[in-house]
Amino acid sequence: MNSRTQKLALRAMLIAVAFVLSWLESMIPTFIAVPGVKLGLTNLVVLLALYCLSWQDALAINLIRIILVGLTFGNLFSLWYSMAGGMLSCLGMILLKKCLHARLVTISIAGGLLHNLGQLLVAVFVLDTPSLFYYLVVLWIAGAIAGTIIGLICVPVVSRIHIQQDN
Repeated sequence: MNSRTQKLALRAMLIAVAFVLSWLESMIPTFIAVPGVKLGLTNLVVLLALYCLSWQDALAINLIRIILVGLTFGNLFSLWYSMAGGMLSCLGMILLKKCLHARLVTISIAGGLLHNLGQLLVAVFVLDTPSLFYYLVVLWIAGAIAGTIIGLICVPVVSRIHIQQDN
């Protein structure tokens, strides 16, 4: 199999994995004391694409996943929230990797923080309630924890994929 075919297969596989992880995460009950907090499993896929393919692939895979999940499991509002959080997160992670050459775990944490910010911005806009920004502290604590966990999981996976691509 040539390199182009391998990359196409990897892209398709990452979209499928992101879709399944989104579904799986939707099955996990939200922690009642902190509404809106999720682990962000699909960020694993975005990070893998960013490190093992290209920033364009990471952006495209994330966009396709958001649209597929929104059309399959959500509604217009959930699509807006996902689009804002997912794309702000992805763009921020791309910039951190390309411009600042930050470490993967740091990029993952920033992704979690930006995802929460993007979703909160939509909530403030839709509900016309700027006081929701007070909730950002709670979301950022959760985002930092989730981003750290996802980043730590992703580091050995990225290393493993790079080793196999080199062989």
